[in-house]
Amino acid sequence: MRSTSFQAELGGGETVSVTDRIPSLTSEFVGTAAGYRELRAQGPLVQVRLPDVETPMWLVTGYAEMKKLLSDSRFVRDAAKLADQEGPSVVDQMIEAYGLPPEFGEYNGILVLSDGPAHLRMRKIITRAFTAGRINALRSSLEHRVRELCDALSLRGEVELISEFCYPLACAAICELLGIVEVDQVEVRKQMLDAISGEPAKLVPAFTSMVERGRSLVELRRENPTDDLISALLRISEEEGELDEKQIVAIMLVLIDTGVGPAAHFLADAILALLDHPDQLTRLRAEPELLGTRAVPELLRFTSSVPVGAPMYATEDVDFAGVRIERGEAIIPGILAANHDPREYTEDALSLDVSRALGAGVGHMAFGHGPHYCIGAALARMEAEIVIDRLFLKGEAPRLAVKRDELEFVARPGDGVHLKALPVRW
Repeated sequence: MRSTSFQAELGGGETVSVTDRIPSLTSEFVGTAAGYRELRAQGPLVQVRLPDVETPMWLVTGYAEMKKLLSDSRFVRDAAKLADQEGPSVVDQMIEAYGLPPEFGEYNGILVLSDGPAHLRMRKIITRAFTAGRINALRSSLEHRVRELCDALSLRGEVELISEFCYPLACAAICELLGIVEVDQVEVRKQMLDAISGEPAKLVPAFTSMVERGRSLVELRRENPTDDLISALLRISEEEGELDEKQIVAIMLVLIDTGVGPAAHFLADAILALLDHPDQLTRLRAEPELLGTRAVPELLRFTSSVPVGAPMYATEDVDFAGVRIERGEAIIPGILAANHDPREYTEDALSLDVSRALGAGVGHMAFGHGPHYCIGAALARMEAEIVIDRLFLKGEAPRLAVKRDELEFVARPGDGVHLKALPVRW
């Protein structure tokens, strides 16, 4: 085990000294941009531990280094490619520590934890079904859903936005894409909340129910195809024999897992960020053309509601970012850390600037980079544009219903820190 020492500033400003041991990347720590500053001062690569995970791993804190990592074929997500390594993988340890069923790893392994030709084949199939046209076709219905929600909630005066607005909207978008009828969407939303609760008594039944729902939906669409994503995947499978039922269910689970919870919390974080920065909101109202081109990308960078990416493993001894990483060692992409790297975004990296011109390409790491770049990125951007346009540019904007320091945050295992509730009034 390699020794290290550092001082880390937590979100509340508390400074913790840790000497001669590998720091633990607690949920409270991993979810705050300020918490990475001292780690980054140690270098773009720092060895850390995740809570309840025995194996130490490397955390990438630099933007350039993360971009390089996510395109480097010497690092893989599939630990099975290192079969000669002893002991359970980091993901296996996380599954056990967080009380997830073993099947969780099997379904994730089909897409999220796969690499190389197998992963590329799956992405090509999904991309053929998950088209820009299919996403754009959702805009009208999502605009209608946002208007309905805003009109109903504003009449009540004071509401809680995460449970009553952000989750219903994110769930409706994914469910409509998949072909899950509206009557079932409330149950899907409940299952998602149970799945991210961190409580095994809730998340295990929720995962099992979602698998069963996926199987039932595949069977239903096999008999009665429509114009949804599941039907499109089944058509591709029948034409080319590329997908079986388990793979289609795995795709559905990934889209629900990444398209509901993270999307809902990004919407909440973006709304709070604009309420926290009235000067930026004034700028956006004065220049509404910034919304899709600069403001939403900047909010994705600034909030980074998914703080870390999936662990990756070195397939050989690698010299990376000035550090010797041995074969089999794990490395974690620090998404929130990279998105606040002052080398990439200058010294005001911790500031929100809705007119910020980001770098080449996407300009941030909120959706990852390289072969595993988020398939649903366009949908997430569209949802944010519709919500911000309606809440802040076209309608009467909500205001916090409590003092800013009364907002509560909750730490979720392996997922950082999120707002527990966002009470507002119109």
